[in-house]
Amino acid sequence: MKKSILRNYAKLIARMGVNVQKGQEVLLYACLDQPEFVRMVAEECYRAGASKVQVEWEYDPLKILDARWQTQKKLGTTEEWEKAKLQHIVDVLPCRIFLESQDPDALSGIRQPKYTNAMQARRKVAKPYRDAIENIHQWCIAGVPGDGWAKKVFPGLTKKQREEKLWEAILTASRAMEDPEAAWKAHNQELHERCAYLNSLGIRKIRYQASNGTDLTVGYMPESRFEAGSAKTLGGVEYNPNIPSEEVFTSPKRGEAEGIVYATKPLSFMGQLIENFSVRFENGKAVEVHAEKNEELLKKLISMDEGAAYLGETAFVPAGSPIDACGILFYNTLYDENAACHLALGEGFPECVAGFEDMTLEECHKLGVNDSMIHEDFMIGTADLSIDGYDAEGRCIPIFRNGTWAF
Repeated sequence: MKKSILRNYAKLIARMGVNVQKGQEVLLYACLDQPEFVRMVAEECYRAGASKVQVEWEYDPLKILDARWQTQKKLGTTEEWEKAKLQHIVDVLPCRIFLESQDPDALSGIRQPKYTNAMQARRKVAKPYRDAIENIHQWCIAGVPGDGWAKKVFPGLTKKQREEKLWEAILTASRAMEDPEAAWKAHNQELHERCAYLNSLGIRKIRYQASNGTDLTVGYMPESRFEAGSAKTLGGVEYNPNIPSEEVFTSPKRGEAEGIVYATKPLSFMGQLIENFSVRFENGKAVEVHAEKNEELLKKLISMDEGAAYLGETAFVPAGSPIDACGILFYNTLYDENAACHLALGEGFPECVAGFEDMTLEECHKLGVNDSMIHEDFMIGTADLSIDGYDAEGRCIPIFRNGTWAF
């Protein structure tokens, strides 16, 4: 891939992704797959005014070794120095950039439930720190090719060929091939206009129906508001948390979901793929799940904590979005969720509540925003998906027909 295009992508992440402010620190999380691109992103953060860029490297084979040799207690322990790092994030509020490149099957075969129990313990410790920075710092998730990931998406090609193909797919999906800044400004405007229309409808519940058996009704709070594209911190700094992003989303009301939904793409959770699965809800809670692959892992997902079995997000993505149009199954949530309508189990979004700026997190939870240590998206979009909205008077408002917008 041309370095000039990669440089534009790095600049997009630094300036429109996290929108580094002068003097701000940056934390950059990455695997060992694309060190030269990581260097580019770090440089662009410095050019944008960062006072310090710290890179945190990950390497999945080490996770496998840890899971094999450490006890579950040790594996799940958050050391005091790790807590100090989390507190530093709360104190300093750095931009956080997550460059995803993991092999979706990287941890396949890892000892279960030892590993998931340990990660559950670690997430419980990390959650209060994460809650403390909610909506007051900038963050961005973007992708770069890893060889294991590229091999999964493009089997049969040489290492060089599949890396180039995945770069091309990532950059196209991210609107980074020509003038990224102009493309994202126009894209955000369109997404915000769709939100404004949806927010004008006064929707109190929606119903999903598809020929694969999906028939699910989800309730909304009177205060629920649709969001999309760029967001703003409570301090007024605009940033784009997901590159790419095609979704219009909100948080439903906890406890109001009835019916069954069938996933239409695999879900990667803790380094393993859950495939061909369904979730049935009663009184808002996932009470029955089935999967052809990794059903026990799916059961573990909805039991990570009390809120993990409830919905935290409903998101609309039309058929024909750039990622859907490319026809690639990415086996990666960041990309696959932007190719199809999806739901998320776990934590909801306080920023999807009207007036959240003047509320505490606890007040948002009391209104009906779900609370959990996890937030896991799974895709439900189909070519024949219909979504109807209903307002407080029970009037039906078509939202989706045949997998795309009905307005």
